[in-house]
Amino acid sequence: MPEKYHIHVALTPGKFRRVGKYGSVDWREDCSRCTNCVKLRCPYEVYKHETAANRDPAAPIETHYECKACLSCVQGCTKGLLAIGVNPEFLNMGDEYWKPETIATTWNQADNGRIPVSGAGYRGRFSGPGFDSIWTDMSEIVRPTRDGIHGREYISTMVDIGVKPMRLSFSAEGAMTCPGAALIEIQMPALLDLPPWPMPGTMLSLARAAAAKKLHTLAVIPAAHVGDIPPDQLPFIVPLVTEATLSSCQQALPRVLMVELTGPGDMELLARQISAINPRAVLALRMDLTADAAERVAQLAGGTFKVFHLCADLHGCETLADGTPGRHIKDVLREVHGRLVKDGRRDEITLIVGGGIALAEHMAKAIICGADLVAVNVPLLVGLGCRVCREVYKQGVCPQGSCPAGLETVDLPNATQRMVNLMGAWHSQLIEVLGAMGIREIRRLRGEMGRAMFLEDIEKEAFGDLVRK
Repeated sequence: MPEKYHIHVALTPGKFRRVGKYGSVDWREDCSRCTNCVKLRCPYEVYKHETAANRDPAAPIETHYECKACLSCVQGCTKGLLAIGVNPEFLNMGDEYWKPETIATTWNQADNGRIPVSGAGYRGRFSGPGFDSIWTDMSEIVRPTRDGIHGREYISTMVDIGVKPMRLSFSAEGAMTCPGAALIEIQMPALLDLPPWPMPGTMLSLARAAAAKKLHTLAVIPAAHVGDIPPDQLPFIVPLVTEATLSSCQQALPRVLMVELTGPGDMELLARQISAINPRAVLALRMDLTADAAERVAQLAGGTFKVFHLCADLHGCETLADGTPGRHIKDVLREVHGRLVKDGRRDEITLIVGGGIALAEHMAKAIICGADLVAVNVPLLVGLGCRVCREVYKQGVCPQGSCPAGLETVDLPNATQRMVNLMGAWHSQLIEVLGAMGIREIRRLRGEMGRAMFLEDIEKEAFGDLVRK
């Protein structure tokens, strides 16, 4: 039995102003300043931060966003001066995809690396667009030894990236004539990807590289920032190289395991130049997710590239020719995966998908739809305090110098550990999903669409014979 892969999480409070869902409003005009004030008995010590509590009835009204809405203060105040309300600033975070609850959940996971538990049950909808239209099949009857993170059996989350020959061939003398497998093994099916919009400075790149080393995974780093990465972290980074930026990271290329290439330009020529510097490096082609993604991947699969990184937009949708969002990534992945299976090339190819991966469940669902692993970008920023401002999605840039989370000047040790905590929580949730399905390794989940239920398929099966008039 190999040593169980474990991510070492640690309580790491964020260095940003947190926005709570609920606010406790205190009307002090009629306060009697009771000696047994209910504020002193708050189980979450929310009022401990209030300097004017029970001291100055004339102090201005304050809203406390650390409130957990347990209502003990509202029910216990003898004068009825306390009230709880939903924080409008909380509702203004994110957008229709990056919901405020998603952002708050990510903050909490980055704090402590634990699986989020609401404690009050789920009262929301059971279906929706995108990944919310997929239900994973948890009906497998499994032994207690395979009970997720609490089980005694090893559940592997290791994935391979690189060139895998379809079959072995040998000469008459017994020598192997097929090319050997050039693979990278990482301990969880997730890369730490670039922010989807430009960010100033190199601190976030340094934090991703340090977190990737702790997580035994890979972090995509712009070629211009590779020179700032410590030498011991180079095997855990993936330089993103273009024809114009190849020279800026040329000295570090011999020590990396994987390189991502992106256009415009001649990618075949660029691949040959990189292979001349480091023949062992796995080459991946970074592509925007478009309507013809399946056809493009199928055509390129027979050439130099065997690893494809498909990048959707912030909402996990493909980009159409007119720039508008198209199908969700789950539908495009099923098409790409099915095309490669039909062509008999699926096991040769590694599919990495990014964009719209907002929660741990999205990682599992993307793999079910056909991805080998995912690329995580926005959640890493959210873990550091990002609120996914609406202007960012509309304009594609982060307002320089006005980020409410202060991402321009993050603390490197704090940012690194919070990224590790977030991915540790995601890893635990993935193991829970695999354990509930009775699956012992993540490789078996790829393209296993029979272990999931898709809302559109269920509706078609139930109502397909009904004709609208």
